[in-house]
Amino acid sequence: MILEMVRANGAVSLRELARVVQTSEVTVRRDVRALEAEGLLDRRHGGAVLPGGFTRESGFPQKSHLATAEKTAIADLAAGLVEEGEAIVVGAGTTTQELARRLARVPGLTVVTNSLLVAQALAHANRVEVVMTGGTLRGSNYALVGSGAEQSLQGLRVSKAFLSGSGLTAERGLSTSNMLSASVDRALVQAAAEVVVLADHTKLGTDTMFQTVPTDVITRLVTDEPPPHDDRAATELQALADQGVQIGVAGASGGPGGEQGPAARQRALPGPRRGVPGGGLRGMLGEQSAAAERGRVADLRRR
Repeated sequence: MILEMVRANGAVSLRELARVVQTSEVTVRRDVRALEAEGLLDRRHGGAVLPGGFTRESGFPQKSHLATAEKTAIADLAAGLVEEGEAIVVGAGTTTQELARRLARVPGLTVVTNSLLVAQALAHANRVEVVMTGGTLRGSNYALVGSGAEQSLQGLRVSKAFLSGSGLTAERGLSTSNMLSASVDRALVQAAAEVVVLADHTKLGTDTMFQTVPTDVITRLVTDEPPPHDDRAATELQALADQGVQIGVAGASGGPGGEQGPAARQRALPGPRRGVPGGGLRGMLGEQSAAAERGRVADLRRR
């Protein structure tokens, strides 16, 4: 069952595997190790991918079923960063699509996007103006890419850019598996005063082919709380915080099913300040000492 799911989706989180096979993550992790030893799949932080997954990119149908509770919690927290009347850019991705659904309630908002899914989520929001880039449609993720998309962003200036990707490391920052998508994401970043990355814990520590946003350009990361056993994800969070990335962690509660409770727990792991305007993640990312940051990450590791 596990191997079939990974083959069908390209990448699957341990939480999702545990939910589908109706067992614990501990059991799933043991089975994944056994399959990896046979060369049938590769482990990634918090999940499993097909061998050679470094360059593989799943399509939208597969991605839309991965880490759904985590993406919901991330989108809920990230939506609090957006103020009434702001102009922002939102990149392509299933997590940014979840964010867009929540932005429909923000009056006076202007959203520039290259994602048909983001635009669709905001299509009936009568108080939100949606501006689409030009470009060539990339069917695997319903995004506009190419020179047309990049040229339409020239001269644009907005307050924030919200981006997702295939992987995030403290060493290289945000990355993706597709060259055209990476190029457009870089153009989106250049248009924004602040860059907010939305990435669930399975992407932490994962490195893919094309860098989109180097770490020193990322203002904030909004992620979910890593599982208690995922030391590498917690280590990556600490490394990102040490490099000045302000981190908001939304906890998706629940058992193997990943069901979110009525109020997702929120945790802030602020990094050293770099003089970026905005001051924090809606009051949760305030001025705190490096010692407090280390204590919070250590707490994540113990959980």
